[in-house]
Amino acid sequence: MLRILQFLYRIRAFILFVFLEVVAGWLIVTNNSPQGAAFFNSSNAVIASVLKKQADLVQFFSLAEANEELTEENAKILSTLFAYTQPADSAYLELDSLLEVSYQFRGARVIANSLRYSQNYITLNKGANDGVKPGMGVFNSEGVVGRVKSVSKNYSVAFSLLNTGLLVSSKIKSTNDIASVQWDGRDASEANLLYVPRHIKTQPGDTVVTSGFNSVFPEGIIIGIISEVNPDTEDPNYLKIRLKLKTDFSKIKYVYLVENTQYLEVDSLQQQSEVTNEF
Repeated sequence: MLRILQFLYRIRAFILFVFLEVVAGWLIVTNNSPQGAAFFNSSNAVIASVLKKQADLVQFFSLAEANEELTEENAKILSTLFAYTQPADSAYLELDSLLEVSYQFRGARVIANSLRYSQNYITLNKGANDGVKPGMGVFNSEGVVGRVKSVSKNYSVAFSLLNTGLLVSSKIKSTNDIASVQWDGRDASEANLLYVPRHIKTQPGDTVVTSGFNSVFPEGIIIGIISEVNPDTEDPNYLKIRLKLKTDFSKIKYVYLVENTQYLEVDSLQQQSEVTNEF
């Protein structure tokens, strides 16, 4: 405390000078209209600029919460759309509503994501308390992302599409031919389209979407665009097709979780019938 007082005593002349300058400035501003108007206009501009910066800073840190809320709202909208939308080739049977496949959607935020392994995973901030279950499909506005593997109360871990152990039932949109998409562990932006017979007429630029046959994803969610079509030298009965994935896995932040409410029934029936699901 003594040192502070000694320091203030040493700079007493400077403090007095600053005080007198402030008093003089105040007297000029309060007793002269032009100078007063200029001062208050300038001070208002400075205060407005500071308040704008403060508002921008607050808004920036609230973007994550706002995006998560928007994701949840979009998930509700998707559920409504799928409830009232039928495939183009389907027929409506009013009394046969039990046959309708119902999908429910939930939003989630990605809190961890691996890219450099052969088996990559994505961790989400939603778990069993939010209705998330193992087996649910994961996608975003760009395309397919993966499938939920395990769930805790508040979090879940999903197989990324960049996982060599994951196959996604798909189809070539232009021909409706069924195939499977699998990552080969190399380029994070490409995958292989498997089990396409050599007689299928497909070419680079064709779109590949989910088939809806594995009870995980609804039909029509985009996976990627065909980039290469070549004969398979190892198996001449099939084509060797490379796929450019639509999802940029290095930038995913928010995703949708999709649940087929009849998945357990279908899966149980397949197990009883000893049917092998390619997924």
